[in-house]
Amino acid sequence: MTLQSAASELELLEASVREAGAMARELSLKPLDIQSKGEAGPVTNVDKAVDAMLEIKFLSKRPDYGWLSEETPDNPDYRIGKERTFVLDPIDGTASLIGKTPQWTISAGLLDGTRAYAGVIYNPMTDEMFTGIVGHGAWFNGRPMKVADIANLDGARMIGQKSRYADKRWATPWPKMDIIERHSIAYRLALVAAGMGDATLLFGWKHEWDIAAGVAIVEAAGGVVTDLWGEKLQFNNEDPRVPGVAAAGASLHALLIERTNSLPHPREQATG
Repeated sequence: MTLQSAASELELLEASVREAGAMARELSLKPLDIQSKGEAGPVTNVDKAVDAMLEIKFLSKRPDYGWLSEETPDNPDYRIGKERTFVLDPIDGTASLIGKTPQWTISAGLLDGTRAYAGVIYNPMTDEMFTGIVGHGAWFNGRPMKVADIANLDGARMIGQKSRYADKRWATPWPKMDIIERHSIAYRLALVAAGMGDATLLFGWKHEWDIAAGVAIVEAAGGVVTDLWGEKLQFNNEDPRVPGVAAAGASLHALLIERTNSLPHPREQATG
């Protein structure tokens, strides 16, 4: 993809998501209509409004592209085999939205075949905009950004849940790290891309809409993203999930995989 074509794709993503973010912020300050999706958690009128707006904005400009969104019933025929596919999580961190915690984001990614190619992650409450396109760069609020370049787990800023790293089931205890907790998975990846955290690990099956934008942005910012066994992530699967994620700068990523590659693979466990 040429620089001009890449810029056009990123401009569409960013402008549309920023507009959707303004709407989401306004709606979030009003009483919410909250429904349950069972094990998938809650959904609100804000999730649905953002989904509807961005589907129109994206597909009206790129009608031949595929579409995958958390809040749209999936039809693999509409995306598998497409040259490009939009992947959307209208609100990543819906529980934070409901709880009035400013840690929810809008996450919009673009696949090129089966790889995450471009992404935009926006926190409407803090006005933080993370963008990136593989091979062309990554930006935080318009300024170039890069992943942190460290090669030591001791003292690393790990974005995740503290309980994960205190778990006695690890064969080798983790060194002392600065654990930064954020609810939104997309937000965690964006902060790694911006060098505001050094790494994040996501355990178990993760839906493609949770991570597509973040994976593209981290890689665009010079980072490495794989599954927990060091294998390259592949997107646009018939079952749109991946078995865990490790994201960091190259040196730190290698140290993470040394610890996580002995974990049982989710395919070997009941997936429910």
